[in-house]
Amino acid sequence: MEEIVFLPKEKYKGTPVPLTYTNDSYYDLEISPMDENGCTVSLVRKPAEVFKRDHSDTLYEDYWENAEAYGVVSEQGEVLACIEMCPEEWSNRLLVTELWVSEGLRRKGIGKHLMDKAKEIAVSQKRRAVILETQSCNTNAVGFYLHEGFELIGFDTCCYTNDDIGKKEVRLNLGYFFHKEPRRW
Repeated sequence: MEEIVFLPKEKYKGTPVPLTYTNDSYYDLEISPMDENGCTVSLVRKPAEVFKRDHSDTLYEDYWENAEAYGVVSEQGEVLACIEMCPEEWSNRLLVTELWVSEGLRRKGIGKHLMDKAKEIAVSQKRRAVILETQSCNTNAVGFYLHEGFELIGFDTCCYTNDDIGKKEVRLNLGYFFHKEPRRW
């Protein structure tokens, strides 16, 4: 197993995180119009023409105050996989801002070990949950997070554009809870 190491901000700030993925399905979100009786929400996985998304972030963006990153680094210092986390103090949760594994290291348990690192840090900081964002068209990522014990905690239908539902790219918020209280629904 590859060693996961701390990625110090002074060395890794600005390191590109190439978030490229391809999927042949998506989660279709349907919401009926809300009235005084409420509404219905449906999120169903459906086949689709191949979705390919290319997006790049960077580690240690200025707006993620107090972020920490960990990863797998080559002998030359190149980041091959990483996770970045930032405490959300007001809600006592740990926010995963980035999770990426290079193509050559995928399906080898690196993503799981990075997520385990986030959970370990959250426990050490006495956080009540780990939260993250993904997209309804990134079904591989959703499947990974569900396998890791995350559950849907919300969604945003206009996070990226004013037509995220139509574009089949809705922001999904997922959470992992350490001490679950009974559901009220």
